[in-house]
Amino acid sequence: MGQDGFSILILGAGKATRFKSAYPKLLHPLAGRLMGEYVLRAAVAAGAERVYMIIGHQAEAMRNAFARAGLQFIEQKEQLGTGHALMVARPELESCASGVAVALVGDVPKLQPETLRALVAAHSKERAACTILTMSVENPTGYGRIVRVGGKRVRAIVEEKLATATQKRIREVNTGILCFSRPALLDHLGELSRENIQKEYLLTDLIEIFNRHRLKVAAFQAPAGEAVGINDRAQLAEVGKQIFLSRAIHWMKEGVTLTDPETTYIDEEVVIGPDTVIEPGVSLRGGTRLGSGCRLEPHSTITDSVLEDGVTVRHSCVITNSRVGAGTAVGPFAHLRMGTAIGPEAKIGNFVEVKNSTLGQGSKAQHLAYLGDATVGARTNIGAGTITCNYDGEKKNPTTIGDDVFIGSGNMLVAPVRVGDGSYTAAGSTITQDVPPESLAIERGPQVNKQGWALKRKKLKSMARK
Repeated sequence: MGQDGFSILILGAGKATRFKSAYPKLLHPLAGRLMGEYVLRAAVAAGAERVYMIIGHQAEAMRNAFARAGLQFIEQKEQLGTGHALMVARPELESCASGVAVALVGDVPKLQPETLRALVAAHSKERAACTILTMSVENPTGYGRIVRVGGKRVRAIVEEKLATATQKRIREVNTGILCFSRPALLDHLGELSRENIQKEYLLTDLIEIFNRHRLKVAAFQAPAGEAVGINDRAQLAEVGKQIFLSRAIHWMKEGVTLTDPETTYIDEEVVIGPDTVIEPGVSLRGGTRLGSGCRLEPHSTITDSVLEDGVTVRHSCVITNSRVGAGTAVGPFAHLRMGTAIGPEAKIGNFVEVKNSTLGQGSKAQHLAYLGDATVGARTNIGAGTITCNYDGEKKNPTTIGDDVFIGSGNMLVAPVRVGDGSYTAAGSTITQDVPPESLAIERGPQVNKQGWALKRKKLKSMARK
């Protein structure tokens, strides 16, 4: 710690004005996580001695979303600009032992920890009061231009509307990320004024203040595209595409086939085995793990689930908090819900929903079934149109089906109920009692055929119309 260390203050108090949103910008989802998570993780990974997040708008929601060990929140109850944010943080800055303080905007999700460390190193080498993280852009319109003296020291950040024609041609621009000598920051923070067009305390006004006091202001340029901020929802979507595409490229290099990487959405914690094939429109979310040799057909969404080797997921399935055994086929249009475990070599077919249930090896539910709170053994067949009636209006009840069972089509299994190994249930049955092993259960009302009933009905309707 001390003069060689640095602390980071993440600026996250503002409203998402250009998002036209009731929520702070940092709470908007981006490529599988909240936007604020990206800079927060970068700050921690960079090795900051202390990490602060300055919050204001919807402060409680921000605390709930980002709270973790080692992060200290500072509430800016009245949002009067970026400079005001550091004024509010002054007590923490005064007690902080770090020699360097980095003011980090929260909307730069592509910023890397290595760049933050390099910024601090460049700042220390230059012995500057402030070092601005800059970037070079092809079209600098809208950005504050970096005006240097003799090609090195920074004289000013000139905003677009105040820039001369010559200054508007400058392509090096401000990212909003500033690295300060903490003593210099504390010495001059009080000199900020709201006497400007925005009527706010602006952190960038310290550049002019430091120059006025003959303190050195330097600049360090970030790698291309890394420090681009997100100001509206169009940019949010564009950066999200870039992040998803970079992850897709990573997995293709690891031996995964993506037939259309630009329409495949993979969260950062996902792990995929080699020789897996993923078709367009697939979303892999959370901590999902895929084995090798899997095949995922278009438009399926898999969240926080494990698919073992050789699993096939057919078109338009939803799998959440579930485990699918090796060689199993799921779908099309199947839904595996929380707590489901499907054994190896099983088959879950079209329009089958499974919730909080287990199916043993080689079991099948091929068509139009619902299995909720059920335990199904190995090599059992669940007929089309079968459901477990697991909810009695007050609580969920279990259904237990043994090995080598044949459940006929259109069965209602009214839980709690057990069907023993090797048994059969007849089609159309409502099973309300336990079925012993190696038995046949039939529960149907007797069929009554009333001959001529339809003809008589037609004649009565015809007479009524006359």
